[in-house]
Amino acid sequence: MMSAVLAFHLLAAIGVAPANTPDPLAPLSRGGPPSTPPVQIRDIAPPVEFFPYPLWMVIVAASVAVAVLGVIVWLFVRWIRKPPVLPPPLPREVALSALEQLRSQVRVMEPYAFSIAVSDVLRTYVGAAYGLHAPRQTSPEFLAAISGYEKFSDADRSLLAGFLERCDLIKFARVDADATDSEKLLESAVAFAQGGLP
Repeated sequence: MMSAVLAFHLLAAIGVAPANTPDPLAPLSRGGPPSTPPVQIRDIAPPVEFFPYPLWMVIVAASVAVAVLGVIVWLFVRWIRKPPVLPPPLPREVALSALEQLRSQVRVMEPYAFSIAVSDVLRTYVGAAYGLHAPRQTSPEFLAAISGYEKFSDADRSLLAGFLERCDLIKFARVDADATDSEKLLESAVAFAQGGLP
């Protein structure tokens, strides 16, 4: 820069420098280009909000959330609509129901077949309610088994003994029996089932 200024002054001294060329040593305020105003510093811009996750990730997460919510709703609706599981009927209820069905057969069935049917119902009840093998035992074996069983009262034992004796007379001795005898068998079986413990 210094050599350019020196060359300018040298040329001006000998009269060779163009007339309209400004003096490089002259201050800029005199006829020079205008000075630029100082740069204004702007304030810090507020934070720019942007979503940190890509769009595909948002779509996948929303799909999974909707699927999980759908499965939960489906399970809840299925659980509400599911009928409650009823406990199995008690042996007493089963026996009384079977005896009531036999009640309509008192006059229809012959006493021999009726005594077998009532005996089977009562023996099945005793087997299920007390855990005895009543259906497979003879009457004397069955009475011997319940004689030492503390869940049977004396009234229960005598009721069963009378019932089994009448059944055996009809089944094995072929005693002449009629609908009245069948009704007595049924009533004693119902009385035992209603008075039994389980």
